[in-house]
Amino acid sequence: MSSTTRQKPSQPQRLLTIGTVCRRLTPDFPEISISKIRYLEDQGLLTPRRTQGGYRLFGEEDVERLRTILRLQRDEFLPLRVIRQELASPSSKERRSRRAEGLSAAEEEVDAGTLRERAGITAEQARELEDFGLLTPRSEGGTKLHGETDVEIALACGKLARFGIGPRHLRAFRSAVDREVGLLETVVAPGLRSRNPERRGAALEDLQTLAGLAQELSQLLFSRELRKRVPS
Repeated sequence: MSSTTRQKPSQPQRLLTIGTVCRRLTPDFPEISISKIRYLEDQGLLTPRRTQGGYRLFGEEDVERLRTILRLQRDEFLPLRVIRQELASPSSKERRSRRAEGLSAAEEEVDAGTLRERAGITAEQARELEDFGLLTPRSEGGTKLHGETDVEIALACGKLARFGIGPRHLRAFRSAVDREVGLLETVVAPGLRSRNPERRGAALEDLQTLAGLAQELSQLLFSRELRKRVPS
């Protein structure tokens, strides 16, 4: 008598409501809210299922994607536009792993020639970016060394230059960043200067959280003002 192997039916995926997702992520991301999840969906970063009644349902993959988005905002201070590109591009995994340690991580450095080659800019453009404070190399034995962030800044500035936006126009971005960073620094400066390692670590965590919130606010204000300028 022949025997047949019976395959167990696959278990249906358990779907979660938006409220359940919010409660699950709150311990790791206290700033999460239902309205923020809805906003991320509006921005095209999340695509939950919908019931016939219009209620959102999230699978485990949706939850992990949301967790990644929140971490990229909190720990790496990325705007949503860049996060969308990061999630869509497999080549971005190396950059995400490099940034994962947050503010305390040391950056790899390259010389000025390598920066220009990778960013696709000329020596004159690099000098202008440095003159206006957009690139901040350090000097070692007469050689200028740039961190990886400088390379990405140079790349972004090079792309903007194709639209006629030069370093002198971008000085306003640098000035605005200096003001924002100065504000956050006043909040955590005592902790960062503390000799107590635990207090310094807590201050660094606070700074990372503040940076993520400030970046989110800047992105929201930026998007709102752009929408105002689009004819209806």
